Amino acid sequence: MLKQRIFDLLKSPDFNQQLNSLKEFPFPKILNHLFAALCSEGEEIKWHAVTAVGFLVADLAERDLEGARNILRRMVWSLNEESGGIGWGLPEAMGEILARDENLAREFAAILVSYIQPEGNFLEFEPLQRGVLWAIGRLAESHPQILHPLEADSYLLAFLSSPDAPARGYAILALGRIGKKESLLGLEAYLHDETEIPFYENQEFKRVRISQLARKALSVVSRP
Repeated sequence: MLKQRIFDLLKSPDFNQQLNSLKEFPFPKILNHLFAALCSEGEEIKWHAVTAVGFLVADLAERDLEGARNILRRMVWSLNEESGGIGWGLPEAMGEILARDENLAREFAAILVSYIQPEGNFLEFEPLQRGVLWAIGRLAESHPQILHPLEADSYLLAFLSSPDAPARGYAILALGRIGKKESLLGLEAYLHDETEIPFYENQEFKRVRISQLARKALSVVSRP
C-alpha cells in the first residue's frame, strides 16, 4: 500500500539516504500522502514530510515551474480562512520549498511574510504562527537577500515578546539568518533564556535552548 510505504520511509532512521527514492512514486499520489503526513502528531513524520514536500516540489520546479507554482497556490488557498481548513504544516512546507528554489522564493516570499504582518494575511492560530516563523528562518538560511526588501525583520521583532517560547526562538533564528545587524541589537536579553524549544534542522528533530539561538544570531553582529 503506497500510503504505508511512504509513512515507513518518513519514519526510517536513514530517511536522508532514502529521500531520492521518493521520485520513484507517482507524483500526485505521493504529494497527497505527504500533505496528509504534515498533519501527523508524530513530530518525526511531520517534519520529514516537510522536507519531502520541499524536495519534490523544488525538483518539479526544475522541469515544470508552472506546475510547482500551482502547488504553492493550492497551499496558499488552504491557509486562507475561506478554505475552511487549518493548514497544518503548510507554512513549514512552503518555507522548505522556497528555500530550495530561488525562482519560487522570489515569487512567493512576500506571501509567506504576509502571514506575520498585522496588515497582511496574519495567522492568529499559534501553531501556524510557529510554522511561519520557522519557514521564514528556513528561507533566510538559503536566500536572505530576498527577505531584505520585504522588511521581514521588522515584523519578526514583534514576536520577541511573545509568551510562546517556540515563537520567540524561531523569530530569533530568522533574525539571525536575515542578518540585518540593526535588528539584532535587542537580542542580548535572550542570552540567558534557557527555555528549551523543539527544533528541526538538517533533517534532524531535536530540542535547543533559546539562549543558543540568540548566541548564534548575535554572532552576526561581530562579523566585519
